[in-house]
Amino acid sequence: MTTTGLPTPAAATATSTTATVTATVRTTLRAEGFSCPSCVAKIEKQVGRVAGVTGVKVHFASARIEIDHDPAAVSVEDLIAAVAKAGYTATASAF
Repeated sequence: MTTTGLPTPAAATATSTTATVTATVRTTLRAEGFSCPSCVAKIEKQVGRVAGVTGVKVHFASARIEIDHDPAAVSVEDLIAAVAKAGYTATASAF
Protein backbone atom coordinates (compact mmCIF):
# COMPACT_ATOMS: atom_id res chain seq x y z
CA MET A 1 0.00 0.00 0.00
CA THR A 2 1.62 3.23 -1.14
CA THR A 3 0.61 6.70 -0.30
CA THR A 4 0.70 9.12 -3.18
CA GLY A 5 0.14 12.25 -1.20
CA LEU A 6 -2.95 13.01 -3.19
CA PRO A 7 -6.18 13.68 -1.39
CA THR A 8 -8.57 10.81 -1.32
CA PRO A 9 -11.77 11.60 -3.20
CA ALA A 10 -14.71 11.94 -0.88
CA ALA A 11 -17.46 9.43 -1.29
CA ALA A 12 -20.16 10.79 -3.51
CA THR A 13 -23.34 11.28 -1.64
CA ALA A 14 -26.63 11.88 -3.31
CA THR A 15 -28.93 14.22 -1.57
CA SER A 16 -32.51 14.45 -2.61
CA THR A 17 -34.60 17.43 -1.81
CA THR A 18 -38.24 17.04 -2.49
CA ALA A 19 -40.03 20.31 -2.86
CA THR A 20 -43.66 20.21 -1.96
CA VAL A 21 -45.62 22.31 -4.38
CA THR A 22 -49.03 23.29 -3.15
CA ALA A 23 -51.50 24.32 -5.78
CA THR A 24 -53.63 27.16 -4.52
CA VAL A 25 -56.97 27.90 -6.11
CA ARG A 26 -59.38 30.79 -5.67
CA THR A 27 -62.96 29.88 -4.86
CA THR A 28 -65.73 32.46 -5.00
CA LEU A 29 -68.76 32.16 -2.76
CA ARG A 30 -71.92 34.26 -2.66
CA ALA A 31 -72.99 35.15 0.85
CA GLU A 32 -76.31 36.13 2.36
CA GLY A 33 -77.26 37.61 5.66
CA PHE A 34 -74.54 40.15 6.36
CA SER A 35 -75.35 43.82 6.50
CA CYS A 36 -72.42 45.72 7.96
CA PRO A 37 -68.62 45.95 7.79
CA SER A 38 -68.22 44.10 11.09
CA CYS A 39 -69.93 41.12 9.43
CA VAL A 40 -67.17 41.19 6.80
CA ALA A 41 -64.49 40.98 9.48
CA LYS A 42 -66.30 38.13 11.21
CA ILE A 43 -66.47 36.06 8.00
CA GLU A 44 -62.84 36.79 7.09
CA LYS A 45 -61.67 35.78 10.55
CA GLN A 46 -63.68 32.54 10.68
CA VAL A 47 -62.79 31.37 7.17
CA GLY A 48 -59.16 32.42 7.64
CA ARG A 49 -58.86 29.96 10.54
CA VAL A 50 -59.51 26.95 8.31
CA ALA A 51 -56.38 24.88 7.67
CA GLY A 52 -55.40 25.18 4.01
CA VAL A 53 -56.84 28.69 3.55
CA THR A 54 -54.18 31.21 2.53
CA GLY A 55 -56.32 34.28 1.92
CA VAL A 56 -59.86 35.58 2.35
CA LYS A 57 -61.42 38.73 0.91
CA VAL A 58 -65.08 39.61 1.48
CA HIS A 59 -66.58 42.14 -0.92
CA PHE A 60 -69.37 43.82 1.01
CA ALA A 61 -71.15 45.54 -1.90
CA SER A 62 -71.37 42.44 -4.10
CA ALA A 63 -71.73 39.88 -1.27
CA ARG A 64 -68.82 37.89 -2.72
CA ILE A 65 -66.22 35.99 -0.74
CA GLU A 66 -62.97 35.16 -2.52
CA ILE A 67 -60.95 32.46 -0.81
CA ASP A 68 -57.46 31.30 -1.78
CA HIS A 69 -56.91 27.76 -0.56
CA ASP A 70 -55.26 24.40 -1.12
CA PRO A 71 -57.99 22.17 -2.61
CA ALA A 72 -56.23 19.06 -1.28
CA ALA A 73 -56.56 20.37 2.28
CA VAL A 74 -59.95 22.08 2.24
CA SER A 75 -63.03 21.56 0.07
CA VAL A 76 -65.63 24.07 -1.09
CA GLU A 77 -68.06 22.41 1.32
CA ASP A 78 -65.60 23.07 4.17
CA LEU A 79 -65.46 26.74 3.17
CA ILE A 80 -69.25 27.01 3.08
CA ALA A 81 -69.38 25.37 6.51
CA ALA A 82 -66.89 27.93 7.86
CA VAL A 83 -69.08 30.78 6.61
CA ALA A 84 -72.08 29.08 8.25
CA LYS A 85 -70.11 28.80 11.50
CA ALA A 86 -69.69 32.58 11.35
CA GLY A 87 -73.49 32.83 11.15
CA TYR A 88 -74.06 33.42 7.45
CA THR A 89 -75.26 31.48 4.42
CA ALA A 90 -72.99 30.95 1.41
CA THR A 91 -73.17 29.12 -1.89
CA ALA A 92 -70.54 28.38 -4.51
CA SER A 93 -70.45 30.87 -7.37
CA ALA A 94 -68.83 30.92 -10.79
CA PHE A 95 -68.10 34.66 -10.49
